[in-house]
Amino acid sequence: AYNIHVNGVLHCRVRYSQLLGLHEQLRKEYGTNVVPAFPPKKIFTLTPAEVEQRREQLEKYMQAVRQDPTLGGSETFNSFLRKAQQETQQIPTEEVVLEVMLSNGQKVKVTILTSDQTEDVLEAVASKLDLPDDLVGYFSLFLVRETKDGAFSFVRKLQEFELPYVSVTSLHNPEFQIILRKSYWDSAYDDDVMEHRVGLNLLYAQTVSDIEHGWIVVNKEQHRQLKSLQEKVSKKEFIRLAQTLKYYGYLKFDPCVTDFPEKGCHVVVSAGNNELNFQVRLPNEQIKEGSFKVTRMRCWRVTSSVPMSNGPSGSSPGKSEVKLELAFEYLMSKDRLQWVTITSPQAIMLSICLQSMVDELMVKKSGGSIRKMFRRRVNGALRRSDSQQAVKSPPLLDSPDASREPMAKLSSKLTSVSLRGISHSSSANDVGANDFHGNYAFEGIGDEDL
Repeated sequence: AYNIHVNGVLHCRVRYSQLLGLHEQLRKEYGTNVVPAFPPKKIFTLTPAEVEQRREQLEKYMQAVRQDPTLGGSETFNSFLRKAQQETQQIPTEEVVLEVMLSNGQKVKVTILTSDQTEDVLEAVASKLDLPDDLVGYFSLFLVRETKDGAFSFVRKLQEFELPYVSVTSLHNPEFQIILRKSYWDSAYDDDVMEHRVGLNLLYAQTVSDIEHGWIVVNKEQHRQLKSLQEKVSKKEFIRLAQTLKYYGYLKFDPCVTDFPEKGCHVVVSAGNNELNFQVRLPNEQIKEGSFKVTRMRCWRVTSSVPMSNGPSGSSPGKSEVKLELAFEYLMSKDRLQWVTITSPQAIMLSICLQSMVDELMVKKSGGSIRKMFRRRVNGALRRSDSQQAVKSPPLLDSPDASREPMAKLSSKLTSVSLRGISHSSSANDVGANDFHGNYAFEGIGDEDL
């Protein structure tokens, strides 16, 4: 059996025969010319070296399928991952009530199937809230962990190929919850959301929460003005004022460690406004602040230097023993690129934020509309997991060879994936160590910028 990891988290366990069955189904639907070659069967028992070779071959096969826009977005492939996740966690298909939190602490209860995928659950929540169909895509579901002070630590954005109910319940920990938040970065899109009463209420609740938790910086006079607008229930004016404040629309991460400007510095990272903001505590206790623009990042990668612990789900996001790192190559000056590393259990979430910023920038650069980035409900009805409609999903990324340029140009969303043979790994969780994610929004620095 093999463990399949997606974004550093154990997604499912599968046997060789199951993967072979997937391969044969893909060949039947798309033809042998489209589907990559599959590791052949062996008549005799495999040696340890052959077991490892097969694992590597299967990993490359899965990555190749995922990178192909037709195969990777096919319902056949996505439903295989969802079904395998459900079988691995041994959760039968049945109707259940799932609680999804809003930013103000309110809980929305939706009746879904345990086999419903992320988009189904998102649309069920939107329907319960009476959020218009054309605004659904401005929001996403996030897996979070509630902290002692009532704030939330973000684990990851729930992906299309997973089952939210299975993902959250398999953690067997009430601290983990699913929350609804806006999923765009440019505050100009707030205007679209505020056109409708429900969208306005959701955005207002999130803004109030971010201010209360100190994510948005407010001075005394601004606090007085905001309080006055709250008392008048002037929600749009409240948001307009908040838009002018520092860190509005940013996602704040837990304190972690960086090697910039020197190794071992403690840092608080925030993502927003197409940048990663650093508040660094230097060894002399001095606090310095600076930002890294996403357009100056040539590429980045997520690595794991130590195994994650074996939890009930095969993953324990947020625990101290998880040592994940996000490293990005940054254009410091016209002719100088430098790697900057952040060591944080939230490294994958940081990487997903970077990729979504790039996606948004590329849509704007091409003159497209953010509304076109999102799928709309089909004929007003929820699409269940057994639908034959293709679902867009992130690719599985191949590890580059040491002999070639260590960067892959990818416009699609990030997913770092690895397979591990259960009988050969003491850890149920390893993250592929050499997945580089190129940046189509990368820009060289011109003379006028220096």
